[in-house]
Amino acid sequence: MARVVVIGAGLGGLPAAYELRHILPREHQIILISNQPKFTFVPSLPWVGLGLKSLDRIQLDLAKIVPQHGIEFIHAAVTAIDPKSCQIRMGNQTLDYDYAVIATGPELALDALPGLGPEGGYTQSVCNPHHAVLAGVAWEKFLDEPGPVVVGAAPGASCFGPAYEFALLIHHVLKQKGLRTQVPITFITSEPYAGHLGIGGMANSRWLIRKFMADREIELMENTAISHFEPDAVYLADGRRIPAKFVMVLPPFRGPRFLREAPGLTDAKGFIPVLPTYRHPDFESIYAVGVITQLKPVEQTPIPTGAPKVGLMSEEMALAVAHNIALELGVISGCQIKPTLQAVCFANFGDTGALFLADPLLPDETGHRHRALTFNGIWVSWMKTGFEKYFLTKMRLGWTIPWFERWAFRAIGLPLVEPIVPSPELIQVKG
Repeated sequence: MARVVVIGAGLGGLPAAYELRHILPREHQIILISNQPKFTFVPSLPWVGLGLKSLDRIQLDLAKIVPQHGIEFIHAAVTAIDPKSCQIRMGNQTLDYDYAVIATGPELALDALPGLGPEGGYTQSVCNPHHAVLAGVAWEKFLDEPGPVVVGAAPGASCFGPAYEFALLIHHVLKQKGLRTQVPITFITSEPYAGHLGIGGMANSRWLIRKFMADREIELMENTAISHFEPDAVYLADGRRIPAKFVMVLPPFRGPRFLREAPGLTDAKGFIPVLPTYRHPDFESIYAVGVITQLKPVEQTPIPTGAPKVGLMSEEMALAVAHNIALELGVISGCQIKPTLQAVCFANFGDTGALFLADPLLPDETGHRHRALTFNGIWVSWMKTGFEKYFLTKMRLGWTIPWFERWAFRAIGLPLVEPIVPSPELIQVKG
């Protein structure tokens, strides 16, 4: 019997645990560890941060849903991992494992800029449930005494979609409340141009985002580095001061401390290097899924940006990791697989929306992708609302990507995973 431990119960961890349970016979033990008692549909947090949706509508109680699918759930914070001895520590408790799937999600690097963050700083965030609730409280206070708003992304940020969604939702909300003329909105991004999204080459995304901003009279500051924040202003690296009464800026990400402190496990920022199988190159018992995986920037930018890892990519990684562990355990036969890493991002702006598709996220050696598409319209907003409900239903039912969803993706040319073909040199050596 093997014991497989999944650390983290977010968009990557919970699907990984479900897929492992689906593919491995019951004699193999699956344990899910999370420092949070609830699963949160993180893509809807911008709505929570503006009081448009209550947090409980996008959360599920892990202690209720996980055990009924044959998975042991432990609500605890992992304080250390030793990949050499295959042990995890949670305070005074030690847990041995045969395989560990690390899917913690990121730690927010709020110390990257002075004044960044809602606790000990002057900015809001919608990157985790607690911060989204704090943002909602700050937003309600702001509405009583409106003033200038700044939304954006700090140098080193990697997931830009929520910033665009938040800024355009602010416009929509203020317009509905009759307050838009009282509130100048400035969008500051470290991307080389708006719509770059950390990946570049996204069809007409540059022009679409610029049009969205211009039509709504949102001042757009591209390729701009923020230096620090004060209670009433955002300061730029070139010395400019932008007045602000409400600020939401996405921070850079890094790996949690317990990963960074494990010798040889992560890079300098705490992200886990992986082989195409999503196994660690040096520790055969370690796999990784989601934002915590190391993914080099698609291209160098004047101001540092990271590459995003969206929800679909995390699900693809979960499929691949579960398959490859099952293969190692001899449960299935065949060849190893890898995620194809297509990025699909829905953004709901209230009165319209935008859909971005990068197939795949990482371009080939010539810098090209199979497809890079951008769509917009109110139908995208409806799709995101529907997808939120569908994803929460999947998590209740213990599904990762069911057969009909995989069929639909294949029908539009998105296979999600693909076999790893050994190189000719490796075949010759084995022969």
